[in-house]
Amino acid sequence: MTQRLTEGLTLAGRTARSRVLFGPHETNLGSDRALSGRHVAYYERRARGGAGILVTEVASVHADDWPYERAPLAAESAPGWRDIAAACRPHGTLVLAGLGHTGLQGSSAYSQSALWGPSRVADAVTRELPMEMERAEIDSLIAGFRSAAVSARDAGMDGVELDAGPRSLLRQFHSGLTNLRDDGYGVDRLRLTREVIEAVRGELGPDRVLSLRLSCDELAPWAGITPEIAARHARELAESLDLLVVVRGGPMSVEAYRPDAHTAPVFNVKLCSSVRAAVAGAVPVVLQGSVIEAGQAERALADGVADVVEMTRAQIAEPDLVVKARRGGEARKQAEAPPRPCLLCNQTCQVRDPRNPIITCVGNPSAGHESVDPDEALPAPDPGDVLVVGGGPAGLEAARMLALRGHRVTLAERGSRLGGMLRVAAVGAGRDPLAAMVDWLETECRRLGVHVETGRAITAGEIDAARSAGRVVILATGSLPRPWPGDRHASVEIVSPPEVLAGKPLRDGPILVFDPVGDQVAVAVAEWLAARGREVSIATPDQVVGVQLGRTGDLSAANARLQRAGIARHLSMTVRSIAADGVQLENVHTGERRLQAAATLIDCTHRLPEESLVRESPASVRIGDCLAPRTAAEAIREGRAAAAVAFARDVRR
Repeated sequence: MTQRLTEGLTLAGRTARSRVLFGPHETNLGSDRALSGRHVAYYERRARGGAGILVTEVASVHADDWPYERAPLAAESAPGWRDIAAACRPHGTLVLAGLGHTGLQGSSAYSQSALWGPSRVADAVTRELPMEMERAEIDSLIAGFRSAAVSARDAGMDGVELDAGPRSLLRQFHSGLTNLRDDGYGVDRLRLTREVIEAVRGELGPDRVLSLRLSCDELAPWAGITPEIAARHARELAESLDLLVVVRGGPMSVEAYRPDAHTAPVFNVKLCSSVRAAVAGAVPVVLQGSVIEAGQAERALADGVADVVEMTRAQIAEPDLVVKARRGGEARKQAEAPPRPCLLCNQTCQVRDPRNPIITCVGNPSAGHESVDPDEALPAPDPGDVLVVGGGPAGLEAARMLALRGHRVTLAERGSRLGGMLRVAAVGAGRDPLAAMVDWLETECRRLGVHVETGRAITAGEIDAARSAGRVVILATGSLPRPWPGDRHASVEIVSPPEVLAGKPLRDGPILVFDPVGDQVAVAVAEWLAARGREVSIATPDQVVGVQLGRTGDLSAANARLQRAGIARHLSMTVRSIAADGVQLENVHTGERRLQAAATLIDCTHRLPEESLVRESPASVRIGDCLAPRTAAEAIREGRAAAAVAFARDVRR
């Protein structure tokens, strides 16, 4: 099934152990614009797991390019590259240094310098206007790429990858959206990229890999790069390259580069196939685009779509993805854990964010923390007995990790199914992958011998008895809806999102979704109901629905979906009261009020911890929503942390 995927591939005389690429992405693991020891541990873990080719986080080739606070600078990256290459080399992984410049799509916040651009075209997102590059800046850019290639070569890297993707200056020169020049760099929009390639190849020589990440569709056909234009670009550049990575996205569609689960996986097949046909074997081609399962990658290789498959988010979630694919049926005979699924949620692996979060994974909290939190659990020297109360993601992860360490674990869930809120939320478009995470956790718990009891409501007396017998008790009892703070009226029912998604029958008539939180919950509920023919509207105190979705890249797409579905949006509005004939809305800025007809109000405010057992047994360990209702990422992380300290003295009577 995975024969092609796990085959070796020779590039520039160097052999990669598999045809799986771990692509460049922001991590926030560095400091002082340098790659850190955390980078080394992060990349080594994916190399150990079977990645054939690994491209490090893109380093800026010029100091004026400082796109985010912890962005690496090539001039400061040589020591990090050297350590990463040394750590990954024993695993047979080719390591390439990502090199680039973000041009007009960067930020002047840290550099305090004017942005560079091919022309005076403001960025579609920041609206900042760049300076138009002149000969001096172009020469400086080419020299920066050359110098960075020398540093990477001398650090022992197997080669470099040049960034001409959605956020890159090279792509800005390729595109009619941003390159309005009438000189040689405008008449011939590939000229700068050819000159950069020539400079870099001159320093690398023929025995190191030169890869290019090329945006082949800006999704702006009126003036941008189209697949037809990209095919010509690829043909012109192919002979100078050892590897070509086909991606999509541009200044108006950056989110299309690595979208969330609302976009079906393996979305770039047609685009990659057309480029591969255009280069006619002159250079191996890489398929990128939400490839998250080994089977998907294998089919792409077998069908001739590509020669290599990029599986970046999949390997963040499951570092051993390729190793497990290579073992295949033998792993199943050994009862090995299946690959941990990627949810395509972007919730914690997309980190270009003013908060500077460290890259990690909802399902794999060790990602990004390999140097301090290895994924593999060490056997406990003195296994004990544990009672985990609650079978949501927090309880499941705690039970899994405890059983992995050799403890004897009972998991009691009062409901009929495991998964908690994550299971309930796994309905509707783009939500199905959430169930895959729950299924994986449940399968692992059962494989590891956790004694699972569903339909089992644990009492405070049973907890006390368990603790008196020397058992550790971990409470993961979840959350409850927040009581409606104002008066109710019989004409309008008030329900919570979990009740709706679990199938509670709703009254006939219009539905109003109240979204004071701004995350994906209200959007998901509204879409789910509209798809079932209900009349739905959303009220939010924010100026846009789902404001928090900007962190996952789904903000504009979510609002577009709501509009296409006919869901009215009441912006800058809060619910003031429930009236006999609907819901009274009030503008948070002007105080203006208006009545919105509604038979049902779905209240998406923050939930409250389920604390009944906590109050009666305060000494127990609390994790997940019963500590503070948040997301699955925090729940799973706390489940893992509780398992690590469950038998510490301070949590035992």
